[in-house]
Amino acid sequence: MNAKELRDKTPDELRDQLVALKKEAFNLRFQQATGQMESTARMRSVKRDVARVKTILNEKAAAAAGEKA
Repeated sequence: MNAKELRDKTPDELRDQLVALKKEAFNLRFQQATGQMESTARMRSVKRDVARVKTILNEKAAAAAGEKA
């Protein structure tokens, strides 16, 4: 997932995406703790995707606040 795709989504879609990514990160942490994790690189990419979504949400919030002021 890249930032351009995320910028095209609405804030509600981004929040849904964020919830899904956090659930996946939670499940990956459990897999790691129990020794069932197959791809350790997936955890890194999920963390980065969470950060990307949060950044885009903050940009959209700042833009909306700037329009109102």
